[in-house]
Amino acid sequence: MAAMVLNSPRAVEMSVHVVRAFVRLRAMLATNKDLAVRFAELERKVASHDTHIQSLFEAIRELMTPIEPPSKPRIGFRATSPPA
Repeated sequence: MAAMVLNSPRAVEMSVHVVRAFVRLRAMLATNKDLAVRFAELERKVASHDTHIQSLFEAIRELMTPIEPPSKPRIGFRATSPPA
């Protein structure tokens, strides 16, 4: 760490703090294995939900597109030009 590069009491102190932080982090991860398992399970559930949510969005988009009414023949008299 810093103590390998710098030869000062402050650098040694900082290196000790960094090592202690990693030791605490490792201890926290070891004690929270149940939490890690539950988190992995939640990730797996959410991954399956993504496909369902995507299909819902596609269905909603289809419903949002306006339906064009079939064209109706115009009602009324049509004048044609007389034959020449």
